[in-house]
Amino acid sequence: MPRPGQVKLGTDERLSDRIAVGLLTRTFPPDLVDRVVAESGRSGQRTRLLPPRVVVYFVLAMCLFSGQGYEEVARLLTQGLTWAKRWSGSWQVPTTAAISRARVKLGSEPLKALFAEVARPLATEETRGARYGRWRLVAVDGTVFDVPDSPENAGHFGRPKTHRTERCA
Repeated sequence: MPRPGQVKLGTDERLSDRIAVGLLTRTFPPDLVDRVVAESGRSGQRTRLLPPRVVVYFVLAMCLFSGQGYEEVARLLTQGLTWAKRWSGSWQVPTTAAISRARVKLGSEPLKALFAEVARPLATEETRGARYGRWRLVAVDGTVFDVPDSPENAGHFGRPKTHRTERCA
């Protein structure tokens, strides 16, 4: 996750950053984002610096640019959207506090709905190299999330297998 206050110099622009943001809008078209936001009951009543659609794209951009701070992700997002012809006009990068408030206001429901709309296998039965016999091949990236050590989390996620027999309470 980006650290609040972390900002990169403005001279380090890469075409790959702009293309990555352009792919966000192709994978998650604005009409789809607006629909899941509306269905989640998170549509904004007023025009703001951070409307719900922009916050959704911001959260997705944080995944692409996970090593950057909020302000840098917002800058890369707007530059990429402008380059992809999905944004016009000027925009002031909001503060970290404003971004945090907008994320809380949006909540997770629109992102869950967006994932449910687009998550599916890309390969078909005919895609070469996508199957081994009757099995579809998948790749796992090894992403691991840390959660607090609590009885509730242990009950839900389980515990790692270790050679020790004693466990932390």
